[in-house]
Amino acid sequence: MRKNKPMAFDELLKELQGLKTVQVDPEGVPLAQLFDETFMKKHSQSSSFAEFLTKGNFQVQTREDVRNIPDELFDRHVARETDFANWDAMLAAATKENERKS
Repeated sequence: MRKNKPMAFDELLKELQGLKTVQVDPEGVPLAQLFDETFMKKHSQSSSFAEFLTKGNFQVQTREDVRNIPDELFDRHVARETDFANWDAMLAAATKENERKS
């Protein structure tokens, strides 16, 4: 399983209250922003991160759901559906591209 990173109190509160609808990566950037349409179209056959998850039959509502996907299963899906070898490579590339935009 993915390593659990500390969650900011505000994020935890929003998640517990059901107000949080977008998953967030460990750095605090919403996954929908990190894996935006441009990134997903450039590196996969999906036009959104949500579509990418749906193709893998992953039921994801929260950041915890993403962490609970077995690494091997998620890595295979990433390798099959994107031009990355695994999730860590995909996350690193998205993070790097996001930093360039900022």
